[in-house]
Amino acid sequence: MASAIGTGMTQFALTIWIWQQTQETMDLALLSVFFQIPQIFIALFAGLIVDRFNRQYLMILSDLGVALCTVLIGLLYSTHHLALWHLYALAVAYGCGGQIQELAFSSSISLIVSKEHYARVSSMRTLVSYTSAIIAPALVGSLYPALGLMGIIAIDLATFLVGVGTVLMVRIPKPQNTEMEKLNSKTIWQQLFWGINYILLRPSLLAMTVAFCLFLFTYQMSETLYQPMILARTGGNAQILSMVVIAAGIGGVVGGVAWSILDGTERKVNGMLMGFIGVGLGGILVGLSQITWIWMVAMFFAASIVPLTYSSSYAVWYAKVEPEVQGRVLAAAHTLGLIVGAFASLMAGILADGVFEPAMRSNGLITSIFAPLLGTDSGAGIALLYIIASMGMVLIGVCGYAFPTLRNAEELLPDHDQF
Repeated sequence: MASAIGTGMTQFALTIWIWQQTQETMDLALLSVFFQIPQIFIALFAGLIVDRFNRQYLMILSDLGVALCTVLIGLLYSTHHLALWHLYALAVAYGCGGQIQELAFSSSISLIVSKEHYARVSSMRTLVSYTSAIIAPALVGSLYPALGLMGIIAIDLATFLVGVGTVLMVRIPKPQNTEMEKLNSKTIWQQLFWGINYILLRPSLLAMTVAFCLFLFTYQMSETLYQPMILARTGGNAQILSMVVIAAGIGGVVGGVAWSILDGTERKVNGMLMGFIGVGLGGILVGLSQITWIWMVAMFFAASIVPLTYSSSYAVWYAKVEPEVQGRVLAAAHTLGLIVGAFASLMAGILADGVFEPAMRSNGLITSIFAPLLGTDSGAGIALLYIIASMGMVLIGVCGYAFPTLRNAEELLPDHDQF
């Protein structure tokens, strides 16, 4: 959590810096794309690495790589050479290190937590990202004028030491890897795609993967759009954006605590699909509004549902997939999600700047239909696209109940400890 707060401070400060430099949604979207694309290519390799080597050491080494990227940003900024392409290039390295760290962390949970607590722990994981979403913008808002970007980076590096020190104190047992000898006899391509084949052979896991990828497409579009939308609709007011981001962070923390206590829904697939619907409904309200307090309430609500969505999904994967192969299987699912997410971020930037924003400023059919609701000022087109993406989330959640393979996944898939 400490390390995430430091990283969040740097990322928030850089988001404001990019917007101040260009005021282009596409430039912010490209940062997400360059962060996600390398993860697509490294994820399958990362799955093999995580299943072969000490997961604790992998977390430490990947965190070190992320810290070095932060140091380089600081050096470039301090010498007045920092440019957008530097951030894009470093986002590639950051994404690779972050992917290994995430897989090592995710696949360690089932080794240190009993099955009945999978959903609770997955909900608690969201506290890390959402707590940083509360604290990081607040700290940046108060400290940035006095310390500047270099001071924020120094705090980020200090929190990195806290994060690594904590991981060193924890014992993470190694799984009994009975499958690795069989895997070693296969070609490198068979090894890389082993996790994908594992999912394809289990229709319910495949159905969950497809449903979550569809949700991720719409969710990643909305995540790419909402900050530039608020900046555009408020004349670049970073204070309002900070308030909305903090409200979302508080919602995520409240949701993470609540769902970790309540253990989500009894049937985890229900929690996942209901989560899709809840997040989408909150997003629709965000897109329709131009009032700060409504943005804050709607983002609070949507963010409070996100932990239910992810924890419900993870609980099924942890219960159904054997711990010794979770690195490869989760890597396969992450790879598909990353492909979808990167494409969604790219499409969000292209559609917002090239289609929806110009359309809402013209006198065409789209303007005549939606202008009374959204206006024609800067950001109206982004808001329309944001609403469409949010409606997609609701539709995916509702339609998911129509497929028995998805709806009954927990009954159709045996738990891994039943063998």
